[in-house]
Amino acid sequence: MPHTPMILALSCPDRPGIVAAVSTLLAEAGCNIRDAQQFDDLETGRFFMRVVFDRLEGARSAAEIRVSIDDLAKRFSMKVSLRDTSARKRVMLLVSKFDHCLADLLYRWRIGELPMEITGIVSNHAREHIASSDIGDLPFHHMPINKQTKMEQEAELWQLVQQTETDLVVLARYMQILSDGLSAKLAGRCINIHHSFLPGFKGAKPYHQAHERGVKLIGATAHYVTPDLDEGPIIEQDVERISHRDTPEDLVRKGRDIERRVLARAVRYHLEDRVIPNGRKTVVFTD
Repeated sequence: MPHTPMILALSCPDRPGIVAAVSTLLAEAGCNIRDAQQFDDLETGRFFMRVVFDRLEGARSAAEIRVSIDDLAKRFSMKVSLRDTSARKRVMLLVSKFDHCLADLLYRWRIGELPMEITGIVSNHAREHIASSDIGDLPFHHMPINKQTKMEQEAELWQLVQQTETDLVVLARYMQILSDGLSAKLAGRCINIHHSFLPGFKGAKPYHQAHERGVKLIGATAHYVTPDLDEGPIIEQDVERISHRDTPEDLVRKGRDIERRVLARAVRYHLEDRVIPNGRKTVVFTD
């Protein structure tokens, strides 16, 4: 039975010989490189690379390759991740009443577009208050929250993340702000989606605010969650031009479409190890 591809993602201080060292290691291990992307950040002096490779007949075992890569990481002061693509990442989806992003992610998962295992769906609203009928038999957890119970609810949520061995938490229009403590625990593995405009509008009914100001562009941003509200490293963004003919309802409708596609792309990039942290930014090796 043929081996499934493996993905190596790395970052390190830039220096000569990194690409040669990686390619030589894989060749000597009996592997064939299927795809390779790299980026040299001249501002920070760091090097980033993503390699997809196959283990050929007679190749070293995955465990042996991992040991060799760990040795290489020490030599070049690398931060590395190595994953067999048959091991799908485990994802938990959080949602409130607006379920357009949840429904879209579930559809893409069911048709095989998003290679993930769903560990559960969590909402601060009861299931009957969520319009989506796509939840099916997936585990659903109702975790109500208010100002007095926020810490207890988050402790329950964190326990569920640990018990289910969840790799990624997706805030699919989860209309609650995570505490600094929980944000720190989920650093690098929690993605949020929110509207973004020029200028930005906060608070209730942002699309109505945008309409009142006569904006010409609406958009959405997917980013990693950090204690700094809505200021985590950005993974993906998109915009759509609007005109004076658009009503607030038109903006809401178009905004839902942008949010869906931006979040889906960001989640897929993370699942496929295409996103590598770069300080307050990210390097995203798109396909």
